[in-house]
Amino acid sequence: MERFDVAIVGGGPAGSSAGHAAASAGASAVVLEKGVPRADRPDRLGPDSTDAAGILDYWVDIMGIHPDEMPEGVVLGELDRAEFIGPTESLTLRSTGIESSYDEFGFCMHRARFDDFLRDRAEQAGATYRVGTSVRGVETDPAATDGPRHRIELADGEAVGADFLILADGPQRQVTSGVLDEYLPFDVTERLSTRETNHIAYQEHRRLPEEVFEEVAGAIKFWWGHMPGHTAYPWIFPNDDNVARIGLTMPIGMDLDDVESREDYPLLRPEDERIPQGKEYIRRLLEMEYGDEYDVEEDFPLVEERGKSGGTETYAISSTRPIDSPTAAGIAVVGGAMGATSAFHEGGDHTAVRTGAIAGELAASGDLSTYNDRWKDAIGDEVLRNVAMADVVHDYDPDDWDWAFSTARKLMEKSEGYGLFDTSNVRAGFGAARLVTSYKRKKFSFRNGKYVQLSESEYTV
Repeated sequence: MERFDVAIVGGGPAGSSAGHAAASAGASAVVLEKGVPRADRPDRLGPDSTDAAGILDYWVDIMGIHPDEMPEGVVLGELDRAEFIGPTESLTLRSTGIESSYDEFGFCMHRARFDDFLRDRAEQAGATYRVGTSVRGVETDPAATDGPRHRIELADGEAVGADFLILADGPQRQVTSGVLDEYLPFDVTERLSTRETNHIAYQEHRRLPEEVFEEVAGAIKFWWGHMPGHTAYPWIFPNDDNVARIGLTMPIGMDLDDVESREDYPLLRPEDERIPQGKEYIRRLLEMEYGDEYDVEEDFPLVEERGKSGGTETYAISSTRPIDSPTAAGIAVVGGAMGATSAFHEGGDHTAVRTGAIAGELAASGDLSTYNDRWKDAIGDEVLRNVAMADVVHDYDPDDWDWAFSTARKLMEKSEGYGLFDTSNVRAGFGAARLVTSYKRKKFSFRNGKYVQLSESEYTV
């Protein structure tokens, strides 16, 4: 059995960042990645997860990696605004309202190339990668003194031993759930059932007509209140060469019969017998926005050499609140596996990189005990903002989104971005006070780490 100081399950942004940090600190580290083939990664196996891959300005500081450090081809274009579109009202933000070392509003990036960059960086630091075999099981003995505390069994029959285990297997938690279940007095799925806590996302890579791409260039666009579901929305993210990612996210297993006022959602149809599939939602979005001038299927073709397969990809997103780790057992959970993905907008690369780096650094030092405090210090403000916002809009219907965007536009006379919620002015009226107060109350209710849905004290180690 090969032994390492640190074993990391999962080679996405969180896992590779953990490997880089651990190896940079002098520890022997192995990253175990099942690996999947992708059209946009033709010569290398890598992680399956992907997303719309946009990074906002202050996320650069949370992530701790500036785009200037990335090789050519990772950054696909700079952003100067975010457009939020309701059924009848809209809002454009040109500032996040948070200070940052990055000068632009944000940037879009090629996620597979970003993954490869993080892997290369980790390997250059000395991390070892085992790609192409999945983890079959983990045996842990926290009290072990004459051997590694963790024995990781691989599907190819090999085994790896490590003193510290970092779980970075993403929102589906195929390994994490089984490991944590050993340290909980209840079934882990009571809190972390993927069907209850995750969203499903689907996106297509389409080439846009020149005039349309010029219109969306520099903008990330979100349509709120157009489809039912908590934090369910379609988007367009511009990339390069007139190509954009057009996708959506929505809760898993939604039932159309549970949707009230179906007629108010622009992307639903009276004849729908079930929630539409992702590709149908995207077709309807494009028809709604551009169908009067273009033949959508002919003028917005799929770019089949991009994405996971045939220009499309489907993936899970962790939309739950984050969890603590059983650090006394020498285990840290990072990135999507810990629920660090935003509960509001589903962005998670920045928090994955940061939590992975913290875990790798501490594991290399031989002491994970401060991990749960360290990740809260690093990303707690970001988590708090987004958990509070997700709760505020939990039951919003299309009219509520229109009201919120109209109200926020009035507040923008005084501030932008998250600064909208710092105060309300007299001219903005009662609605502004209501919006600001509801957000502040939610933040207060989650203060001091109360956004954590599984605390360290609940583990039995």
